[in-house]
Amino acid sequence: MPPAHSPSTPGSPNSPAPQAVSTTPAGGGNDTIDALDGRLIRLLAEEPRIGVLECSRRLQVARGTVQARLDRLQAKGVIGGFGPEVDPAAIGYPVTAFATLEISQGQGADVRAHLARVPEVLELHTITGIGDMLVRIVARSNADLQRVLDRVVGFDGIVRSSTAIVLENPVPYRILPLVDQAAAE
Repeated sequence: MPPAHSPSTPGSPNSPAPQAVSTTPAGGGNDTIDALDGRLIRLLAEEPRIGVLECSRRLQVARGTVQARLDRLQAKGVIGGFGPEVDPAAIGYPVTAFATLEISQGQGADVRAHLARVPEVLELHTITGIGDMLVRIVARSNADLQRVLDRVVGFDGIVRSSTAIVLENPVPYRILPLVDQAAAE
């Protein structure tokens, strides 16, 4: 489940970047990253402002090797960006909630476009099970959450919603344990 805050720096253990590490079906080996890639990703996660030259020095490989690895990892979507980590609470949005939405059949594209226009919508996932979409939203207070929810569900394509407010986030978003596992395969 996504975190109660919205990290986005590929460098911290709580960050969403790198975005994806894929393995072959049924856990049978890794087709995306190797041990050097894993070490490079970990180094960038621990020190997001480090340069390519310093990475090459610490990893004891040529600068061109590091640059080529970074370019390949970005091209494959393993590393999704190098932006700053922003905590919504620190900019005045301390309340996080998840809303499960049921939508009218055939309205998916319109609902997605509507939700993309709501700044407090941090993530949108289409899901299976009860509901059609799961939305992570933030608000300035519980009272402000009602305003945000009214805006979210105030669209003809949304039939029903159910909301859960986040109380705490004991395991924030993390990716490095998965990177380490994938690099070892």
